[in-house]
Amino acid sequence: MVFLLPCFTKNVEVLIFCAIYSSVLPLLFIFAAMSENQELDFIYSTDFLQCNDRRFKGCCLHLLCTAGEGSFVFNDHCYHIRSGDLVIMVQPDKVANLAPHPAMEVEYFVAPYRFLYGQLPSNNFSIGGGISLYADPVIRLQADEARRILTAFRQLRDRMQEKRHLFYREMMGSLCQTMMYDIFDMHARRHDTVESTDRRSYVVRELLQILASGTSCTEREVAYYAHRLHVSPKYLSDTVRRTTGNSVTSFIDRFTLPILRDFLADERLSLTQISDRMNFASLSYFSRYCSKHLGMSASEYRASIQPTKSHG
Repeated sequence: MVFLLPCFTKNVEVLIFCAIYSSVLPLLFIFAAMSENQELDFIYSTDFLQCNDRRFKGCCLHLLCTAGEGSFVFNDHCYHIRSGDLVIMVQPDKVANLAPHPAMEVEYFVAPYRFLYGQLPSNNFSIGGGISLYADPVIRLQADEARRILTAFRQLRDRMQEKRHLFYREMMGSLCQTMMYDIFDMHARRHDTVESTDRRSYVVRELLQILASGTSCTEREVAYYAHRLHVSPKYLSDTVRRTTGNSVTSFIDRFTLPILRDFLADERLSLTQISDRMNFASLSYFSRYCSKHLGMSASEYRASIQPTKSHG
């Protein structure tokens, strides 16, 4: 399954992952964990033909081919994969022409982008990795690397059923984080000498360097970053979308959320103080931002992290 997507520091590559929903088929081994509001949460499956389900939009998919071979089309390019290949799918719902060989076997894990993003600090977002994975989502693994990834998939498969675990989200987050860093390491070792020098990649790199400095704490409008980069907002939006498959706003939010979480974890700060520090136009707008990106109100988020802090 793939994360992704985003960009990272020079030493760590970015991956974007997609989440999938499948119906039960005779040869399909699938586990799905659903959130309380019945939205897609995590998926483990072995059905290659279900990889591009449209309900995977907004998710990341990591797929390991364990036997045989097959092919698919993504971003107007046909990719051939065989045993030992890892696929990090930025937008699995846009994959087409899935063509498995009769002997092909795969295993994959899918999770929502928002959840995966939340497991990584913003300064670990690899710019070059994000761009290169969008251009080529296939990573050829060594035998020991493939075994490590397969073990990670199966750990997630087994633990995702433990929804009554008091720290279920934290537990799953920890397992996802370990898997992601292993994949970042594997990808970085293959691409650490590759530099993108074209104009579009340069603009994306400059944008992410500005975001990595913490600017999004107070500046979250696309127009502000376009002005800093001396381009129009439309050019910036189109360039980022074409280069990474994601919007400028998604990157701004990617770097803003860790800052927001840190402020909310500081009990000395009132919600009004946080809203002011982050330059929100009003407390009500701040509240809407929290509800949209945290999945709950600021007060509810604060209450949710208390057990974690008290047991730390």
